[in-house]
Amino acid sequence: MSSWLGGLGSGLGQSLGQVGGSLASLTGHISNFTKDMLMEGTEDVPADLPNSGREENEATHSVLRSENERLKKLYTDLEEKHEASELQIKQQSSSYRSQLQQKEEEINHLKARQIALQDEVLRLQSAAQSVLSGPGNAPAASTASSCNCGVSHRGAAFHEDDMDFGDVISSQQEINRLSNEVSRLESELGHWRHIAQAQGAKSSDQTEICKLQNIIKELKQNRSQEIDDHQHEMSVLQNAHQQKLTEISRRHREELSDYEERIEELENLLQQGGSGVTVTDHSKVYEMQNTIQILQLEKVESTKKIEDLENKIKEIHKRLSSAEQDREVWKEEQERLEVEKRQITEQCERLKLEHSEAQQSALRQSDAGTEDGRILSHSTSGAEVLRLQQALTDAENEIMRLSSLNQDTNLAEDNQKLRMCVQTLEKEKSLLSQEKEELQTSLCKLSSEYEVIKTTATRDLDLFSQVHDLKHDLEVKEQELNQSIHENEVLMAELEELDKQNQEATKHVILIKDQLSKQQSEGDSVIKKLKEELDDEKQRTHQLEDDKMNIIKELNVQKERLTHSEQALSELQLTKQKLEGKVEDLVDQLSKSEKSNLDIQKENHELREHIRQNEEELSTVRSELTQSQTQGSNSNLKDELLKERETEVRNLKQNLSEIEQLNEHLKQVAFDLRTENEKLVVECEDVRNQLEESVAGNNQISLEKTAMLEWEKAQLETELCRAKKRLLEEERKYKQTVEGLSSAHSPDSSALQLEQERLIQLNQEKDFEITELKKSIEQMDTDHKQTKETLSSSLEEQKQLAQLINEKEICIVKLKEKSSELQKELDKCAQTLRKNETLRQTIEEKDRSLGSMKEENNHLQEELERLREQQSRVVPVPEPRTLGSTTELESELSQLHIIKDHLEEEIKHHQKMIEDQNQNKIQLLQSLQEQKKEMDEFKYQHEQMSITHTRLFLEKDEEIKNLQKTIEQMKTQLHEERQDSQTESSDIFQETKVQSLNIENGSEKHDLSKAETERLVKGIKERELEIKLLNEKNISLTKQIDQLSKDEVGKLTQIIQQKDLEIQALHARISSASYSQDVVYLQQQLHAYAMEREKVMVVLNEKTRENSQLKTEYHKMIDVISAKEAALIKLQDENKKMSTRFESSGQDMFKETIQNLSRIIREKDIEIDALSQKCQTLLTVLQTSGTGSEAGGVNSNQFEELLQERDKLKQQVKKMEEWKQQVMTTVQNMQHESAQLQEELHQLQAQVSVDSDNNSKLQVDYTGLIQSYEQNETKLKNFGQELAQVQHSIGQLCNTKDLLLGKLDIMSPQLSSGSSLTSQAAEPLRASQSSEPHESSQLLQQEVDDLRKSLQEKDATIRTLQENNHRLSDSVAASSEAERKEHEQTESEVKQLKEKQEVLQNLLKEKDLLIKAKSDQLHSSNENFANKVNENELLRQAVTNLKERILILEMDISKLKGENEKIVEASKGKETEYQALQETNMKFSMMLREKEFECHSMREKALAFEQLLKEKEQGKAGELNQLLNAVKSMQEKTVTFQQERDQVMLALKQKQMENSALQNEVQRFRDKESRLNQELQRLRDHLLELEDSHTREALAAEDREAKLRKKVSVLEEKLVSSSNAMENASHQASVQVESLQEQLSMVSKQRDETALQLSVSQEQVKQYSLSLANLQMVLEHFQQEEKAMYSAELEKQNHLLAEWKKKAESLEGKVLSLQERLDEANAALDSASRLTEQLDLKEEQIEELKKQNELHQEMLDDAQKKLMNLVNSTEGKVDKVLMRNLFIGHFHTPKHQRHEVLRLMGSILGVKREEMEQLFGEDRGGVTRWMAGWLGGGSKSVPNTPLRPNQQSVFNSSFSELFVKFLETESHPSVPPPKLSVHDLKPLDSPGRRKVDTGAPESFRDTAESRTGRRTDLNPFLAPRSAAVPLINPAGHGSGGPGHLLLKPISDVLPTFTPLPVSPDNSAGVVLKDLLKQ
Repeated sequence: MSSWLGGLGSGLGQSLGQVGGSLASLTGHISNFTKDMLMEGTEDVPADLPNSGREENEATHSVLRSENERLKKLYTDLEEKHEASELQIKQQSSSYRSQLQQKEEEINHLKARQIALQDEVLRLQSAAQSVLSGPGNAPAASTASSCNCGVSHRGAAFHEDDMDFGDVISSQQEINRLSNEVSRLESELGHWRHIAQAQGAKSSDQTEICKLQNIIKELKQNRSQEIDDHQHEMSVLQNAHQQKLTEISRRHREELSDYEERIEELENLLQQGGSGVTVTDHSKVYEMQNTIQILQLEKVESTKKIEDLENKIKEIHKRLSSAEQDREVWKEEQERLEVEKRQITEQCERLKLEHSEAQQSALRQSDAGTEDGRILSHSTSGAEVLRLQQALTDAENEIMRLSSLNQDTNLAEDNQKLRMCVQTLEKEKSLLSQEKEELQTSLCKLSSEYEVIKTTATRDLDLFSQVHDLKHDLEVKEQELNQSIHENEVLMAELEELDKQNQEATKHVILIKDQLSKQQSEGDSVIKKLKEELDDEKQRTHQLEDDKMNIIKELNVQKERLTHSEQALSELQLTKQKLEGKVEDLVDQLSKSEKSNLDIQKENHELREHIRQNEEELSTVRSELTQSQTQGSNSNLKDELLKERETEVRNLKQNLSEIEQLNEHLKQVAFDLRTENEKLVVECEDVRNQLEESVAGNNQISLEKTAMLEWEKAQLETELCRAKKRLLEEERKYKQTVEGLSSAHSPDSSALQLEQERLIQLNQEKDFEITELKKSIEQMDTDHKQTKETLSSSLEEQKQLAQLINEKEICIVKLKEKSSELQKELDKCAQTLRKNETLRQTIEEKDRSLGSMKEENNHLQEELERLREQQSRVVPVPEPRTLGSTTELESELSQLHIIKDHLEEEIKHHQKMIEDQNQNKIQLLQSLQEQKKEMDEFKYQHEQMSITHTRLFLEKDEEIKNLQKTIEQMKTQLHEERQDSQTESSDIFQETKVQSLNIENGSEKHDLSKAETERLVKGIKERELEIKLLNEKNISLTKQIDQLSKDEVGKLTQIIQQKDLEIQALHARISSASYSQDVVYLQQQLHAYAMEREKVMVVLNEKTRENSQLKTEYHKMIDVISAKEAALIKLQDENKKMSTRFESSGQDMFKETIQNLSRIIREKDIEIDALSQKCQTLLTVLQTSGTGSEAGGVNSNQFEELLQERDKLKQQVKKMEEWKQQVMTTVQNMQHESAQLQEELHQLQAQVSVDSDNNSKLQVDYTGLIQSYEQNETKLKNFGQELAQVQHSIGQLCNTKDLLLGKLDIMSPQLSSGSSLTSQAAEPLRASQSSEPHESSQLLQQEVDDLRKSLQEKDATIRTLQENNHRLSDSVAASSEAERKEHEQTESEVKQLKEKQEVLQNLLKEKDLLIKAKSDQLHSSNENFANKVNENELLRQAVTNLKERILILEMDISKLKGENEKIVEASKGKETEYQALQETNMKFSMMLREKEFECHSMREKALAFEQLLKEKEQGKAGELNQLLNAVKSMQEKTVTFQQERDQVMLALKQKQMENSALQNEVQRFRDKESRLNQELQRLRDHLLELEDSHTREALAAEDREAKLRKKVSVLEEKLVSSSNAMENASHQASVQVESLQEQLSMVSKQRDETALQLSVSQEQVKQYSLSLANLQMVLEHFQQEEKAMYSAELEKQNHLLAEWKKKAESLEGKVLSLQERLDEANAALDSASRLTEQLDLKEEQIEELKKQNELHQEMLDDAQKKLMNLVNSTEGKVDKVLMRNLFIGHFHTPKHQRHEVLRLMGSILGVKREEMEQLFGEDRGGVTRWMAGWLGGGSKSVPNTPLRPNQQSVFNSSFSELFVKFLETESHPSVPPPKLSVHDLKPLDSPGRRKVDTGAPESFRDTAESRTGRRTDLNPFLAPRSAAVPLINPAGHGSGGPGHLLLKPISDVLPTFTPLPVSPDNSAGVVLKDLLKQ
């Protein structure tokens, strides 16, 4: 507010100063103008007037001179007063500055105190933190903040020199702002301290962050303090600077006075003294003066030269600007080069198309044998195409280089000019250097002379000062010289750089030209090579056509291809399975993503509930805060609540981050799914294309082969039938001849027998030949059957392939549907993400609201503490003073209270105003809502229009599809005529291709319709944007009004509060000692407050004016919006009408409508001109209406009434002054209205420019559409011709087929169907031809609608202008009526005195009117000229747009040419097939002719034989032989002649075919030439039309000029007539004056008195006229000022725009940074994907290791099995220990039982019983004796082991069973070994052994128990075995021994049998008895 008030005050001061100066200048100009006009009037008066008029004029002249002198005196007095007031103001400002310095010193002291207090507070806080943990910090912070605020309220700095009320307000506002910032910073400090205390124990990083934040805040405070210090220093420096300036000026004046005194003293001395020294001094002084004059002259010359140099520099700048223009020209040339480049690229694309078409034709007509050659040719052609592309890219790069360097090529001439300028500058530099040297020499001389003068005279101080000044001037000149030298050097450097750049540019241009020429030659060579290759490929195609006869070889190739296709099908099935698997995976991933989405939605709902809870808690916190305002306690609880809220907010943020991570994961999954879908679609399309190509190739080859085979078969069958018939006929003939000969020639039997024998031989040979032919026919039948079988199999395979393809397509459709569903789900995910983002934004807003609530809480706490401190302060007791002072203070207080009441009343008034404004605002918002509803209705109408457009386009697309279906039917008929019913599979592929073409055509038409609809949508969107912008402006204006009113009310309340505080301070000061100073101070403050009140009132008045202006502007904007909406409705209605009209009419209607529109535009222009002329005439009438035509003489009664009228004139003067004030107020109102009108004019001009641009664009589009329509018509004609040719060729083919197959009678029904279908195809073609112009007519309708819209917009602008003119005329009429009334009152009283003056005024006014009319005509002509310039620019733009359209059309033509060439190639292929059929026909005809010739020869032979027989009857055998030989030779000759004839016929046919091809090519070239000529004629016609339009416009402009000239001549004639009337009136007046001279002589005394009165009245009238002129000039001046204000506002808007652009750039930078973050996140995702791949690899490695582990386990199992086998094998063997024990037990047994033991041993060793009995029988005693003698003491060696009581029964019972089982197992080796589980084989000491034993079978338990039973006892049987292998687990291992089977001891692994223990009581015999029992 302060800055605004200051700016307002300064602006008012400046504007008032400008107004004063402009008024002074205006009054001077007006006075000069009136003098000139008076002089002219005096000259115009004829010389016949008497001397009395001259004397009167001289008297008035003298009176005017006296008044001018009086005014000059007044002016000088006013200037002196102004200077005195300025001095007073300076004194007051100096006193204010001194007071400000005092205040600043006080502020500095207070700041020092504040810093000390802050330090103490910080110490207290640190102590409190050390003592208390949390809540003790708040009061300290609050005290610190209160201190800061208390000091910051006082701190202020004043910078400007003139101290005004605005500066005081600005300083107060800065103080308030600083205090608010300090309080905010303190609240933030407290907040961060709480956070630091809460989280100080958790982490050291947060403490560091808090420290850094504290440091940042301290730095901010330091910065603000430094800024304040800098501001103070600036103010101090300004004051010091001004003081220094005053001191320097004072010293300068003193020095000047001293110098003048000294000069006077020196002159006195010179006059007194006459010595030689004085003479020398005089001479020296004279020389010094001369040198000074010379130097001054040189200085002037040097300044002139410097000015010349500056002018030259300006010329150089102008040349640089011209060089820049040349650069622009080069840019245009660059654009032309780019256009040429485009043409080159188009040619290259055409070549590529030709090349590709040649490749396709070669592929169609190629064979399996020539595939390698084709691949080579394709590779070479592809390489050459790549070379061409590279050359093109190089050419483009070089063109870019040329364009960049061509800008510098035209600078060479400018550089030469600059060189010339630099040479001239160097010359001037040399001259200046010479002058400098001369000046230096003169300086040296002067210095020497100065030294002489110093030695001689010490008095010449004056000369010293002059020399010093000269030195100073010399230094200045040297500096200027140095500057000029420096500038010259800079210019030289720039010139050198420019020369270097020019040289480089020229070199580069030459290099680029050489390279371009090389590249052109290379491109030509490449084109030639391509043409040669095309010719070679054509030759190859002919060779391939010749090689088509090798059909049998191709059948094998076809079989191989079929096998390949089967393999490809299997691969496709595999890929299909993979794709299905991928799709299933994708579906699974989608389901997972859906689940995750559901989870996220649930979490979102939970978050929303949480946010609601937070909001409720926030409301509770606010209620608690309101309670805290009333109660000063409970601060700790609030802190805890805030901490809890912060923790909750952190939790919410964490949840949000987790949700964002989930969303990012979902995005990754969705992106992967999309990429996989795209890959799958691409693979499916590739597979489809491969299948289609393979199937199409197979179908073509098979169909061609089948057709050829069937054709040959039919020919062979016909030939066989003919041969059989001929043979039968010949046999009949021969039989007849034999019978006739036998009956006629019985005597010649011998010769007849010989001949019969020959005939029989011949018949036998013929029979052999017939049999051979039959065999060959049978072979052919078998081959044909085989081919039929192969073809049927291939057809079946093809059908299977087609079915597979259909299945694949179905699968692809399903995949597409799935992908669409996936995309929909992805869209749902994106919507959920957006919802999450909105939730995040709401949470952030809640966080912000929490922060703001915290700040408010801190502020409230601080205010509470301040209130407490204020309450705690004790009011000082006032000391008793005098009653007078108290009464005065009380009176002042009462006055202040009254002022306060007044201010409160004003505030209430303003509040009422604000409420009214709010009500207006509500009404405006309602109106805006209604407008929005109307806009929605418009949008709905537009959508309906777009729906109707789409329906029309769909109908057109259906028609096109029907046409294409008919074309497909034609093609299918052709294929049916060529082939038989086996061509079903190929039709499928053709239909798919045609459908794709249909889709492409439909898409193109849709694109056209979309472009047009998009234009309409863009126009409506622009209108909507304009309306939105206007609404936003209205809202912003209302907001600004509310803010201004609120700010003013707030400022007034702040001022009132400050006043209350100051009143309290005054109460406190009453007790102080300095009472008188306080009283003076209070009086000054009262005065200042009164001034402030007045200023505030002025500001409030201005605000009310601005509010009223804003309201009027708002209403005007609403009117404009409503007018635009009405115009839109009208336009839509007219669009509908036009659409209904233009559906029936054609191009003629469009031309007529365009002509009508142009006529309407011209009529509107004429209306505008007429309106402008009406305005001018209205102005003239208004100006002339004040003055009527009066003529009459001077009567004697006039002189008597003059005295009475003098008093009336005085009263009228007062009325005129009042009227003058009213006029001033009206002028101010007019200023505001003119400002508004100018804004509206600017808006209307912008709208008109936009409309003109739209018109130009529409004209260009219209011309382009006309051209495209003509081209489409030509293309349709060409297509019709080509269709006719194709139909003709089809008819020829049908005729040839009729000729070939007429005998077979197969194709007769098909031909009729073909003809009917051709007729059917012709009709939809015509329909398509008629539909295309219908589309173009719709396009033209849209353009005409756009033109009408623009016309209606112009009508709206014209209406607005008319309304403005009416307003002006009404306002002028109202003002003129007021003036007329006053003039009538004055004229009725002063008519008789004012006749001559009225005549003069009429003349003046007529001349003013003439001048104004001429100026208006000039303005109108200038506007017309500007309009013409704009039209020329628009036409240039139209020409450029036409060029671009021509380029686009050329591109379309090239595309159509490519399509035509494709069609031509297809027709060529058909012609080649037709030629091949013709050749085959020729061959067959040749064969037929040969067969007929053979028949003819056979007949001749028969006749010859008959003649021979007849001659033999006569006995002439020799002649017969001769005749036969002659006949044979003739036959051979005839055969040769026939062959030659056939060859010649074939050559003739080939020549005819070549001639027909050449004729076709010639016709094509002629068609091209005709098309080009048509295009040329059309362009010429278009140019002629443009020239005609230009000429018409020029003629119209000339007509307008002629009309204006006629008007000027008429006005001149009127002027002449009026001047004649004036002369007549003056003549009559002179006659009347002569008649009245006699009366005047009688009343000469009265005449003198009346002359004086007349002079007074004339002076008053002149003053009135001057005041009117002044008012007019003031009006013009105010208009200029308003223009300046608007320009300033425009500059402000531009600055704002620049700031917005900067903000946009910063936002773009942020976007870039976000993109970088995104890239980083993507990189992180890539790394995560790599990690997942690595994890997959690791899992694969783990699986491989598991497999290896399984293999190792299998190996271990095998090893265990082998071990078990070994164990079983060892169990089957006899143990040495056992046998030893048995042997020893034998000798322990009694002797009568030993034989039983021996039997046992024998049975164990396998000895039979009989052998054992024999051994016992032979020598029983010997054995026993020998054994007893050998083992004498055996019984003693066996130790006796005592048995436990519990073991005895076990051993007694179990050993026998085990032994018997062992024997059984050993006696039966076939039984498998016992399987022992690995789990049961644990060591004996392990604790798990018992557990296993519980689950084991009983047998194993018994063995285990037996083992555990004998674990501790020594076993005598196992003693010797323990050395080799430990049978029992040793004690060292225990349970921790080796775990493998092979590493365990045998006792744990193998089942060991317990040996038989022997008790001491029982003997061996008992044991054996037990054994034998068992």
